[in-house]
Amino acid sequence: MTVTESTVPALSAVCAAGAVWLAMTPRPVRARRLAVRRVILPVVAIAVALSTFASPRALALVAIVAVAVGSAFVLRRRSKSRTAAAEVTDRVREVCGLLGAELGAGRPPGVALELAARAWPPLAPVEETFTLGGSVPDALRRLSALAGAGDLRILAAAWEIAHHTGQGLGVAVAAVAEELRVEASTRRLVAAELASARATARLVACLPVVALVMGGGAGGDPWGFLFGTGAGLVCLAAGLALLLAGLWWIEAIAAGVKRG
Repeated sequence: MTVTESTVPALSAVCAAGAVWLAMTPRPVRARRLAVRRVILPVVAIAVALSTFASPRALALVAIVAVAVGSAFVLRRRSKSRTAAAEVTDRVREVCGLLGAELGAGRPPGVALELAARAWPPLAPVEETFTLGGSVPDALRRLSALAGAGDLRILAAAWEIAHHTGQGLGVAVAAVAEELRVEASTRRLVAAELASARATARLVACLPVVALVMGGGAGGDPWGFLFGTGAGLVCLAAGLALLLAGLWWIEAIAAGVKRG
């Protein structure tokens, strides 16, 4: 069997799954091109090869599985990104506390930045900027673009205000560190509540599989219906779409809560 009009929707679904995966995963242009070569092109090649001997039903099943696997990969990658960003946020808070303590003890700003850069290497460009006579607030704002390092903008503002007003830099940085410490406790509480909501969503997502296993054990053939018939594939695609929509919805709500 060759690629015909009946196989075009299935091939389009496979390509769309890869496109969604690329669109939903933040990455540099070079990494995107590498992903296209290593993921999208092989998937399309496999789909075209299957179309030479597989039925439209088989191709539809391949497309559904591809969408499921791609979505699971994106959700997993986002979970890892959240964890990494949370670690960076904790490190920023620790660095602000270290800077406040060192400046409060009478250390010069350059020495305090050097010690902070040793504790957290990503801060090294800021310390280098200070050594070269550049703008530390601007360097901190550039570094705040790092995922999870947004609190550095507060430190940059405090540093800039202390520089322009002549007030004690140590007092300003210590105040920022205290504010971040209080905010961290709130974030931990919110993260705990969101973790329970995400766990509940994952549990609910697993219930259809449990129901299928129970149906098979009771003498029925739900797997054969889902994977072996056209109506079953339609039900499988609709159920998967609703399941993924629910998971994405939970993630959107969680993201909105964190932004708030």
